[in-house]
Amino acid sequence: MQYRVYVNGKPFDVVIESIGQTNTGTAAPAYTPQVPDHPAAAVPVSAAEERVLCPLPGSVLQISVTVGQSVSSGQCLAVLEAMKMENEIAAPRSGVVKQILVSKGAAVNTGDVLVVLS
Repeated sequence: MQYRVYVNGKPFDVVIESIGQTNTGTAAPAYTPQVPDHPAAAVPVSAAEERVLCPLPGSVLQISVTVGQSVSSGQCLAVLEAMKMENEIAAPRSGVVKQILVSKGAAVNTGDVLVVLS
């Protein structure tokens, strides 16, 4: 059986193979993982746009940009608090902020879309 899983926003194709029997002598039950739609899939973007995903669960302390603002690669887009540490979320490339999908104080999970760049 082949499945696609997402780890930190990156897709991986995996194959699961049943290779043994249980102690009762019957074949091990097939495990069918329920792979949920990745949270990033809910925000449509064109080929020229890029989603900036949350790398770890936490809460949004600060939004450092506004919609329509030009940003350069590495510029801080937002600050997250996770495990009592402040983590700056940097722009992966230069572009213009098209959407901001979180607000200050919001709880976010790994893979949530924070910002869309065009």
